[in-house]
Amino acid sequence: MPSSQEPAWLAPVTLSGTYVRLEPLDATHLNGLVEAVEDGEVWKLWYTTVPKPDAMAAEIERRLALQRAGSMLPFTVFDGAGRVAGMTTYMNVDTGNRRVEIGSTWYRAGVRRTALNTEAKLLLLEHAFERLDCIAVEFRTSSFNLPSRRAIERLGAKLDGVLRNHSFHQDGSLRDTYVYSITAAEWPEITSRLRRELDRPR
Repeated sequence: MPSSQEPAWLAPVTLSGTYVRLEPLDATHLNGLVEAVEDGEVWKLWYTTVPKPDAMAAEIERRLALQRAGSMLPFTVFDGAGRVAGMTTYMNVDTGNRRVEIGSTWYRAGVRRTALNTEAKLLLLEHAFERLDCIAVEFRTSSFNLPSRRAIERLGAKLDGVLRNHSFHQDGSLRDTYVYSITAAEWPEITSRLRRELDRPR
């Protein structure tokens, strides 16, 4: 049962598709998440923040603490075969204005360039717009993270602007943050296009 800090509309939920399943993050997922992050050593990418294997337990607890505070809803990402593939979240939750950001996402190297990310984003967007009645969903990424920027743009999100010198990358260099969003009015067209993309032969 949701606590007073956790709005009912942000309650944990499992979202399932053909290529991916998003389960509420749990401490029991630790071993699978460590194995996933070691696939490709994705924590070594300097322009994004991915937990190292020995920091995964602390990262799980950090995300769960934010969930208890009502500002995040974290998920463990599983691929179609049931193997842990990474993490994603609803974050920077604005309950009063019914807005969320989809972010703090990382995947094991083995699922890159598959349908997993497209379907994961479709499930998260569908839940946000059709169940949570969000007015907009936001995405943020570093100016240097070109794969992430291209993936967000392929979803149909529009660039709202760039926060210059917004923060620091993990190596200490300055980060310009690209801010994108999808609005409720844009969602019907975007969901139709994403479903067509997932339905095409592979």
